[in-house]
Amino acid sequence: MKLQRIGAAGAERPIVVDGGHAYDLRSLTADIDGDFLAADGIAAVATALGAGRLSRIEVSGERVGAPIARPHAVWCVGMNYAAHAAESGSAPPSTPVVFFKTPNTVIGPYDDVLIPPGSTKTDWEVELAVVIGRRARYLDSVESAMEHIAGYTISNDVSERAFQLEQSGGQWSKGKCCETFNPLGPALVPRDRLDAGNLRLRSFVNGEPRQDSSTADLIFDVGYLVWHLSQYAVLEPGDIVNTGTPAGVALSGRFPYLRDGDVVEVEVEGIGRARQRCLAAARETSPLRA
Repeated sequence: MKLQRIGAAGAERPIVVDGGHAYDLRSLTADIDGDFLAADGIAAVATALGAGRLSRIEVSGERVGAPIARPHAVWCVGMNYAAHAAESGSAPPSTPVVFFKTPNTVIGPYDDVLIPPGSTKTDWEVELAVVIGRRARYLDSVESAMEHIAGYTISNDVSERAFQLEQSGGQWSKGKCCETFNPLGPALVPRDRLDAGNLRLRSFVNGEPRQDSSTADLIFDVGYLVWHLSQYAVLEPGDIVNTGTPAGVALSGRFPYLRDGDVVEVEVEGIGRARQRCLAAARETSPLRA
């Protein structure tokens, strides 16, 4: 069972894909968002699907949007794989390294990634993304944290390394928040359908392999991350937690950075595969003044 949002940007419709068939969810919800998740919407979908109450629809050729609408926050964890920390020139962290991406960086899994004007070091990062399903605040254990996870999807935590590290002023957000810098999807897979502690992650650029690892190599696993974050902030239903990327990015010096026309593919076992074309972003021109 995989939940998706399909249709033109800003007008996506909720569906569920099961057994090779797609089913319309608009009899249950207008969208897949925080309110839907907080109301135990995934369980309602499973019940309706099992009872045969959902209408089959044809979605071939439709655009696939991000599987979550309007997240309040996109939480990101840095250097959460030891080999990636090493290729970044850092020791593995003793506590999670946390930064934000603005929610408007989130795009669909097959949408174009725009390389910012002046960029020389735009990079890819395949990540398992956690979707929060219940409000989480000051959780008392890692075990209870798992109950606050709705499910999982795929994130490409696109980064501009010069902005992030050389022009940062001491923080990473400049290199993380450019438009289109968080392709998400193609699907939301419910928590109980995956073992988040043992999923293969891979990335490719122009068909050539880049990253190949497993979530078994996470320094801080998904339950710990949700518990840890809840000690410092309130996680809302629909929030995204990008859990970190493994080794094999351009920052390592082993591969060239992304350029106009490059194609990035990212996949996580059990969820699917996403594909983004990179295009040079045009500068916005000032309106003419009388």
